[in-house]
Amino acid sequence: MVGHIFVGIDLGDKNSVARIAVNRAKSERLGFINTRSGRGRLFREVKQHAEKVGGAEIVMAYEASACGFVLRDEAVAHGIRCEVLAPTKMEKSSEQKKNKNDDRDAEDLVERLRGHVLAGNRLPVVWIPDAPLRDERELTRLRTDLTEKATQIKSQIQMLLKRWGQEKPADAGASWTQPFRHWLAALTESGPLGQGARQTLGSLLRQLHFHEVEIERMEKPIYELAGTPRYKRIVESLCQEKGVGLLSAMIFSTEIGYAGRFSRGRQVGKFSGLTPSSHESGQQNDHKGHITHQGPPRMRKMLCQSSWIHIRHDQDSREVYLRLVDRNPKKKKIALVAIMRRLAIRLWHRMRNAELEMAKAA
Repeated sequence: MVGHIFVGIDLGDKNSVARIAVNRAKSERLGFINTRSGRGRLFREVKQHAEKVGGAEIVMAYEASACGFVLRDEAVAHGIRCEVLAPTKMEKSSEQKKNKNDDRDAEDLVERLRGHVLAGNRLPVVWIPDAPLRDERELTRLRTDLTEKATQIKSQIQMLLKRWGQEKPADAGASWTQPFRHWLAALTESGPLGQGARQTLGSLLRQLHFHEVEIERMEKPIYELAGTPRYKRIVESLCQEKGVGLLSAMIFSTEIGYAGRFSRGRQVGKFSGLTPSSHESGQQNDHKGHITHQGPPRMRKMLCQSSWIHIRHDQDSREVYLRLVDRNPKKKKIALVAIMRRLAIRLWHRMRNAELEMAKAA
């Protein structure tokens, strides 16, 4: 009897659980270690199940996580269909959220696969970037993470100074200029700080120097990547928007991946996590809540930083921002989010047009 083998996987960093079901039969549990050999054992087991029922089609699914797409890539290499699902789009009841464990999560994926394959229910799959794009994302994401860590260290230094009542002298210049850094270095040698505070400040300054050197070092391969045929025309187009520089353009383009996968701007806003959540039930009117925060947080941070500059230098966006602020002066963040969403859509339009031009030239 030819049918389907449904495999729902709760993929962990180490220990993982798979529930394997033949057609509509009850599922069986298979625990495995998330290593190459452990995943190989999983593939062998499901193939044996398929052979026993006359060569049934195997359909796997697991939720996207920090483990990436290795399991999916290996499954495809074995000729197995494997779907990666978006956790943020997996609707779960309050009872399911309270009684969460690996087996239940894997069983839930089995039922979702059954509903999709046998009844045509929608499956919330994620877009799978190709291997080169995943590799390129490593560069831009590390650059963003290094900047965030440097910012955190600066905040630690400022709070240490505040705890000890140290205020910047007039001749120290603006924060984080060379005179200011010289003043901080002098505090580690002598002054009102205690010995423990001086040693702590010295350590924080060394950490900050390390991260700043790494930031500069990691910018070189990103700039080189931006000049390749894959990105050159896209980056040049994105940088035409006020407030968007090369690094911002690279972050946006690598996170979007392929602009042609979106058919309209609303989808881009939703992908960026910049659309408001919706609450509507029965006779109640649709109530808009906070933004969903779905999608890549690095892109939202980039859009936030770029939007402030964009507001200052783009007249049209500035007028929109001021109009929204006038409407509700106490909620300026709402106006900023609107500009961020607007900028994301404008960048998407530019990226999609650049992709079309590149396709025609090829």
